[in-house]
Amino acid sequence: MVNIAITGASGRMGRALLQAVHSTEGMALTGATVAPGSSLIGSDAGELAGLGKLGVVLTDDAKTAFQDAEIVIDFTTPEATLAHLGQIKGTDKRIVIGTTGFTESQLNQLKQASEAIPVVFAANYSVGVTLSLQLLRLAARVMGDSSDIEIIEAHHRHKVDAPSGTALRMGEAVAETLGRDLSKCAVYGREGQEGPRADDTIGFATVRAGDIVGEHTVLFASEGERLEITHKASSRQTFSRGAVRAAQWLKTQPAGLYDMEAVLGL
Repeated sequence: MVNIAITGASGRMGRALLQAVHSTEGMALTGATVAPGSSLIGSDAGELAGLGKLGVVLTDDAKTAFQDAEIVIDFTTPEATLAHLGQIKGTDKRIVIGTTGFTESQLNQLKQASEAIPVVFAANYSVGVTLSLQLLRLAARVMGDSSDIEIIEAHHRHKVDAPSGTALRMGEAVAETLGRDLSKCAVYGREGQEGPRADDTIGFATVRAGDIVGEHTVLFASEGERLEITHKASSRQTFSRGAVRAAQWLKTQPAGLYDMEAVLGL
């Protein structure tokens, strides 16, 4: 049995994670956090997720929530995630991170923590998105130098970071394959008289609307043809199941920083 604590349990992903842990054989929910001052503090996590009483009380105290857990699954904010890393530092606990929107400095802190803690960190825990990264590298090798590359992503109106972490990871996969530095070749918005498109750029377009769970398309457009690699998620369960799969895999891994491709053996 693997004991799991979920952070940010009251959010969309938090509730999906509660359901995924509960429905996975060999997993036990032992703790769950909500934001400080939340009206849900003291409530049962199972009732929050529509599972009935599970005997796990929602708390804003991470130390209490993590006490009996072997693995923490964290889809919160960069600041909260780094605080949670600090809570488990020096213990034998592990963490699966799906938080996005980290700054370069915050990413460096995460990487430093992984030298002592086993960490899976991925912008997207979908099996399909993980496979898409492999396909994108292949497409970049074959078509990248002769194509204009654009990444279009869409999410629900409540998502706070843009472009999405998944879109950025896709851009990184393409840029790395082509020997480019994404921080120098990315274009995040176009307006007015900008002139012709520069050859080596990778463009990003962002949509925030309604209840879109997540859609990503990478476009390779050359003279006479174009290739589009698209992934569409219709339910957050695809992400929560992937995160639980990552937690199962992480249980036997040494300290280090892993991604979903490592989890899937790709």
